[in-house]
Amino acid sequence: MKKLLLTLLAIVSTLHAQKQDAQPDAKQIAEMQRVIKTIGEIEYTAGEISLIGGKAKIKLTDDFRYLDPANARKVLVDIWSNPPDAGSTMGMIVPKGVNFLDSNAWVAVLQWKDDGYVKDEEFASTDFDKMLKELIQAHKAGSDERVKAGYGKLELTGWAEQPHYDRATHKLYWAKAFDVDGPVQQLNYDIRVLGREGILEVSVMSAVPQLNDIKEKAPSILSMVDFTEGNRYSDYKEGDKIAEYGIAGLIAGGVLLKSGFFKVLLTALIAGKKFVIIGVIAIAIWIKKLMGGRKQA
Repeated sequence: MKKLLLTLLAIVSTLHAQKQDAQPDAKQIAEMQRVIKTIGEIEYTAGEISLIGGKAKIKLTDDFRYLDPANARKVLVDIWSNPPDAGSTMGMIVPKGVNFLDSNAWVAVLQWKDDGYVKDEEFASTDFDKMLKELIQAHKAGSDERVKAGYGKLELTGWAEQPHYDRATHKLYWAKAFDVDGPVQQLNYDIRVLGREGILEVSVMSAVPQLNDIKEKAPSILSMVDFTEGNRYSDYKEGDKIAEYGIAGLIAGGVLLKSGFFKVLLTALIAGKKFVIIGVIAIAIWIKKLMGGRKQA
C-alpha cells in the first residue's frame, strides 16, 4: 500500500497547478478502491510457459513474470480502461515487481495469428517511409473511431524505431510513437516471431520516454520467446499454408487493402493505456493534502 501511495504522489507532481484543490467524491473513491483490489488479485507465473498447445514457449528469466489471459485482461481492461475486446490475448510478459499505476510501467502483450507462413523476401526492398505515411492516415481513421467510442485518441506520429529483421532467427521488431489525450506520447514496441504456421506477436506497450529501457530489455524478451521443434520457420514444408501477405503487410498490421491503406481495427488499438483512471488524480491530491497536514512522529 505504501508503494501505491508513493506512486499516486508521483503522479500528482506532474499535474498542473489548477488541479491542486481537487477533492475526490464517493464515486471516485470507490473506483480507486476497485482498482487497488484488482491489482491485489493479479496472479503471476514464473519459469517456462507453453503456448499455442505446445507450438511455442516462453522461458522466463528471473527478471520477468507471465500473466495468463484472464490476468492480462485485468490489466488491459479493468485497470487501464481499454475497450473490452482489447482484453482478448494469449497473456502478457511483465517485468518482475511491475507497478501498473506507475506511468513508467510497461508490459508485453502476446497474440497468435495462424495466418500461415509469411514470406520474408521483400523486407530489404520495402520503402518504410512510404509505409509510415499510409499507416499514419489509417491510424487516424482508427483513432477517430476510438474517440467516438469514448476511449480517447491514439494517433500514430512516426517510427520510434524503424523495422529490423534478423534472418537467422526470423524475428522482426520495430517501434511506433502515438499521440494520446495526455502529456506523454505512448509507445508500441512490436516484436514478431515468424513460425511455420503463423506469427507470434509480442507488443510492448509503454510511453516514449521508456524507449531506451525497453530497447535494452528487448534482446531478453526476444530470447525468451520462440517456437518449438517442428513449428519453427525453418521447419516449413511444401504444401504448408502460406500467408496472404508478406513481411511488409505484417509490419503494417497484417491486412493490405487494394487502396494502399492498412485497416486498423478499434480492438487492435490497445496501446493507449489510461493511467489517468477515474479519480486517481483527485485521490492522489487528496492523500497529499492529508499527509501534508499531519506532523511526522
